[in-house]
Amino acid sequence: MAYTALYRKWRPRTFKDLVGQDHIVKTLTNQIMSQRVTHAYLLCGTRGTGKTSTAKIFAQAINCEAPIEGNPCHQCPSCMDIEEKGSMNIMEIDAASNNGVDNIRDIRDEVKYTPTLGKYKVYIIDEVHMLSTGAFNALLKTLEEPPKHVIFILATTEPHKIPATVLSRCQRYDFKRITIDTITGALKSYMVQENITIEEKAINYIAKVANGSMRDALSILDQCIAFYIGEDVTLEKVLDVLGAVDHEVFAQLTDALLDRNAKACMDIVEKITMQGRDILQFILDTVNHLRNLLVVKSVDEPDEILDMTMDQILQLKTQSMRFKEETILYYIKQLSNLENKIKYMSGERILLEVELLKLCNPDMDDTNEGLRHRLTYLEETIKNGIVVQEALPEKKLSKEAPKKSQQKVIDIDAVPEDIKQVIHNWKGVVEHTHTVTKAFLNSAFPINLEDDVVYIVCDSEIGKNHLSQEENMGKIDHVLKQMFDKKFNIKVIDQEDYNQITQRQMSKDESLKDAKNVYEQIKSKINFDIEIR
Repeated sequence: MAYTALYRKWRPRTFKDLVGQDHIVKTLTNQIMSQRVTHAYLLCGTRGTGKTSTAKIFAQAINCEAPIEGNPCHQCPSCMDIEEKGSMNIMEIDAASNNGVDNIRDIRDEVKYTPTLGKYKVYIIDEVHMLSTGAFNALLKTLEEPPKHVIFILATTEPHKIPATVLSRCQRYDFKRITIDTITGALKSYMVQENITIEEKAINYIAKVANGSMRDALSILDQCIAFYIGEDVTLEKVLDVLGAVDHEVFAQLTDALLDRNAKACMDIVEKITMQGRDILQFILDTVNHLRNLLVVKSVDEPDEILDMTMDQILQLKTQSMRFKEETILYYIKQLSNLENKIKYMSGERILLEVELLKLCNPDMDDTNEGLRHRLTYLEETIKNGIVVQEALPEKKLSKEAPKKSQQKVIDIDAVPEDIKQVIHNWKGVVEHTHTVTKAFLNSAFPINLEDDVVYIVCDSEIGKNHLSQEENMGKIDHVLKQMFDKKFNIKVIDQEDYNQITQRQMSKDESLKDAKNVYEQIKSKINFDIEIR
């Protein structure tokens, strides 16, 4: 006997077997039991959520001679006719290959004939959005006023492509993506009946990568069972078959990026490459992990948004405590850009390694995004009072024993408190401005470089010239006065000005350091203090 694929073997035969669509099942069964069946239905949803199965069950139930709570009995002549040889009363049409006006005209000619067995002739048109404009127009009149014995069931994954005139003539039902827990429960039940041993972690992973599709989950499971026929199915075996990576690797990678541990990142890339994993899929999964971290970090009840188990959400919450939202967003943007590059370039591994090295060493990124990321990292470092080691002095040709390297702690008090408030609430400042000024401020950032001045660093000379105009400076000053009840000393500069100021400060610091060294030397020679003015 020929083997039957799991998704065909376990196709729902009654509404009770249909998983994850309780809202639709209840409505349709109530219609059947109360005999309030309408003439046209539109079933919408992503692939593998049960649209076609629902259409077939519904068509069988409305023709059943003795339906049981809205479900077909599978014993009456009508049910047997449909199951055994396919009934002439249920016509399933693929609109992708039958999308012309002539195909619809054939339907219009056929609907006038009454069913040979049962109450209704049912036309199931799958992927109905593929019909041509002419075909839709030809269908309109029949769809609006069909004979009493005809019912149309339209199924589609893209309802936005269907004309409004067709939508208004149908009862619409939207199929939800099936949750991971629901898919997991169904797969466990099927495997018990198939007498196949499978690890729970493996089932959870298959349910996750199925992306809300029960058919995809069964197809993946079928593939894994066939590859390791006669053996227990484990998570490692599923990962091997799919060329995927365990989700723990993504947590390790993001931690390594935050710690700026380039070696750990390179080791992970080496590991997944030697295991034959797909680089592009690895990047997509990493971005998805970062997205989950961002949701957990930003939302009070992430379990309502993330289709994950509570244990997985708890792990994400624990890891997210180390990250700032700005850092996660920066990683997502850089890896998403890498994903687009890889699609059109060769050398996937090299591109990934270079990008990870850049993320571990932000000084390599000279863009505005990279500069913002470095500033965010510096702010976090200062806030945490992390000890920074001074550069070692040059070696001298002397017999003096080398001194231990001195250490100092960066002091956040160097930035005035009021300017600190402006920096932390910059998004609010931008939102309170309007039109072109808002656009230029959105691409700029504030910083305190010297004295009590708020420097606004623009990413271009055009932005600097625009914001420096007296009218626009007045607008910025007005917003700051409203928000912080204080008048600030504002200067607008571009990237070149910023580099010059920072270079000047570095030179000034070096000069001051040299002057102090000279003072100490003179003091030791003459043996008394000197007043420096």
